[in-house]
Amino acid sequence: MCPFIRVPTGGSTVSAAVPTDDPLVRERDHLASSRAALRAMREEVEALDIKDVTANWVNSIVLERQIEDRIKALADLSHTPLFFGRLDYLPPTQHGQRFYIGRRHVHDAHGDPMVIDWRAPVSQPYYQASKKDPQDVGLRRRFGYTGGELTAYEDEHLSDPAELERASRLLQTEIERPRVGPMRDIVATIQPEQDEIVRSDLSGTLCVQGGPGTGKTAVGLHRVAYLLYAHRERLARTGTLVIGPNRSFLQYIEQVLPALGELEVKQATVDDLVAHVEVRGTDEAATAVVKGDARMAEVLRRAVRSHVTLPSEPLMVVRGSRRWRVPAHELEEIVTELTERDIRYGAAREALPQRIAHAVLVRMEQAGEAPDDRVQNAVARNPAVKAVVKECWPPVDPAKLVLRLLGDAEFLAEHAAGILDEEEQKLLLWTKPARSVKTAKWSAADAVLIDEATDLVERTHSLGHVVLDEAQDLSPMQYRAVGRRCTTGSATVLGDLAQGTTPWATHSWQTALAHLGKPGSRVEELTAGFRVPGEVIAYASRLLPHMAPGLAPVESVRENPGAFEIRAGGDAGAVVTACVDALGHEGSIGLIAADARIGVLAEALEEAGLSYLAPGEETTAESRLTLVPASLAKGLEYDYVVLDEPAAVVDGEPDERTGLRRLYVSLTRAVSGLTIVHAAPLPEQLAPRA
Repeated sequence: MCPFIRVPTGGSTVSAAVPTDDPLVRERDHLASSRAALRAMREEVEALDIKDVTANWVNSIVLERQIEDRIKALADLSHTPLFFGRLDYLPPTQHGQRFYIGRRHVHDAHGDPMVIDWRAPVSQPYYQASKKDPQDVGLRRRFGYTGGELTAYEDEHLSDPAELERASRLLQTEIERPRVGPMRDIVATIQPEQDEIVRSDLSGTLCVQGGPGTGKTAVGLHRVAYLLYAHRERLARTGTLVIGPNRSFLQYIEQVLPALGELEVKQATVDDLVAHVEVRGTDEAATAVVKGDARMAEVLRRAVRSHVTLPSEPLMVVRGSRRWRVPAHELEEIVTELTERDIRYGAAREALPQRIAHAVLVRMEQAGEAPDDRVQNAVARNPAVKAVVKECWPPVDPAKLVLRLLGDAEFLAEHAAGILDEEEQKLLLWTKPARSVKTAKWSAADAVLIDEATDLVERTHSLGHVVLDEAQDLSPMQYRAVGRRCTTGSATVLGDLAQGTTPWATHSWQTALAHLGKPGSRVEELTAGFRVPGEVIAYASRLLPHMAPGLAPVESVRENPGAFEIRAGGDAGAVVTACVDALGHEGSIGLIAADARIGVLAEALEEAGLSYLAPGEETTAESRLTLVPASLAKGLEYDYVVLDEPAAVVDGEPDERTGLRRLYVSLTRAVSGLTIVHAAPLPEQLAPRA
């Protein structure tokens, strides 16, 4: 590997000390030519005239939208490198061609590629090739950038046995580069084990267990980008969705896919998916656990089906001067047959009048008439038929059904018999039943129950692919809600069992995948830590035996151990001092504290004249400090973290195990340095070792 080479920035020329034939000059020229080619591609699309190529106004609107999206996708982001690597293949493989690897495809006026999309098959050796398996690559070149300016390069001669294999300093520098703004893509630094996950086939669901700093979130987002590249037409038709734990997290990751040229992927939280009612209440932990239990699905199924009753009277349909009679036993057979079929309540209700009408038409035919489909539809709309349907199969409002279950002890007991014990039923019942759906103080768990009931009545629309991040915190019923959105598609499930911070957090991915409706799916584990400094992850890993025994700790592969300090004693002023010290470094700063301490710390920061952001708000060069409640820290990352009162983070949760997991999350948000400030004693699990 050639040495790490840097040159002065400032345009496509170098200082006089650098020879004119320096490779960096040629690479900068290629970058300038590629940017010009990209501008030409964009201008060509902008100049398209579609007046005479569309058959109607609908086609015109669709085509205009596609052109607008194409123009956006061809935007040249000035601070984002157009390419980050180069592959020189050995002849005769690929005819000894040279490919520049970047975030999107760029071609010249003749259609010849100047930059190859990182997702293309020819680009894969950039991530997978090694000295042991060069994959016909003679040279792999990595580029270093400052802003959008190409400032360095690094070569690996993979097919040269005389050159020793070494860790890439450019990769290390890119990983540790200060973070200002939202989460950025890792397309230039994807590792072989990450690349295998990114390029996994669309047909199967994949679960990725990854500790802090292993890049699981980035891998999941890049997997979406890859799947959209490899299966564009199919996913454009069926849709894709990224599900995150909260709005702050979604704001943090929202720029990753657009930076890769993907603009149409929707993002949501689980609460967004099940927003059938306004959530204004909260549940005690024990109640939320029962509401989130998978057994509630059967309770709801029973409650929905309880509305079906068998007819007790025959049906008489009058048409003109004729009367047609269907006896009660035949109506009973029709209702029973629909009940036994595995179809939604609403679909069966829509089928019932047609089935009854068919029975009438049979009698018409036996009498010598020749009725057609129009007659059958007319009979299905007959008032007598409608009356039977209303009596036997009345409409069900999912929210009203759940309202009754939570407010009517007898109704709940009837449908929970043999499923929930008496104590569990008491936990579900409201102390004061609500009068209506609108006045009820629904909780987040109640909304999930309503979503389940809604699906029992009418099938939920399924997407082509769903990415579920921080999945360890979902309840079984929440898994079912997500699973309904990909029953005919696949999913990428991302999480860390050690970071489960809800009382209902999953203990097993196999169990979680079964609730998702994807049993037997493949589970991959990422254990190499690229983000969290080695000393920090080693300290946080002391908690693992106490909260996630048996889970392998993350092994940091970073050469830079990072900064780590514990400051004992002091008050909020000591925390402010630590923040001031952290602001002396480049990059983003996160002050993480127990939720109950946020108010005190906010006041201290304001008194000290330090402005701060809320989680998810975009950091800038002028505003780099974010005040983060521990409950919202998951999935976020900062160059330097100041952690206030670890004991308070633990004590802020309903039990010690959940508290230690919340603390583990808080400890592992740092990329370059962590400072712990505490007046109260540290949790015993973090006590200094003898």
